[in-house]
Amino acid sequence: MPTPTLHTTRLRLRPFDDADANDLFALHSSAYVLRYWDAPPWSERVRAERFITACRQMAEGGTGARPAVDRVSDGAFIGWCSLNRWNPDYRSASLGYCFDDAAWGHGYATEAAHVLLRWAFDTLDLNRVQAETDTRNEASARVLEKLGFVREGTLREDCIVNGEVSDSWVYGLIRREWRPSAEPVIAR
Repeated sequence: MPTPTLHTTRLRLRPFDDADANDLFALHSSAYVLRYWDAPPWSERVRAERFITACRQMAEGGTGARPAVDRVSDGAFIGWCSLNRWNPDYRSASLGYCFDDAAWGHGYATEAAHVLLRWAFDTLDLNRVQAETDTRNEASARVLEKLGFVREGTLREDCIVNGEVSDSWVYGLIRREWRPSAEPVIAR
């Protein structure tokens, strides 16, 4: 499953390349950005290189797609969005995303996830997409709900975030409940 290049009016989703390592490291080394993440911020740039390699392996292995997200207006890398744990037998996958705090509050996460979901439902013929978020991450919960995800339950004490035991909400989006926007998606 090659990682797609997708466009919206404001964003371009594309495969990661080696030149993204510095921006990716800056994103994942921010304790503020990762305050609800289930892994500590990165302290070594080599982690970014390994992440990019893992993105390529995921695509080559057919288990998912994790495109980088750039803002069209200035070409700036602002984060990434992913579909992983793709299971063609069950026609399901999991959605994830991470955006730089300077990009928060502009609807970019919702926009990027929406275009990736459209690709997933149309191209991969998915029936279900699942997502999880820390129960304290209200902004991420809002993104999922704007996309049409339904909160299906709570995973109690399922991870440790910054040394603190944390709960996660599980969300699901079923194909028949998916509401694609009218904005055309250009895939290359």
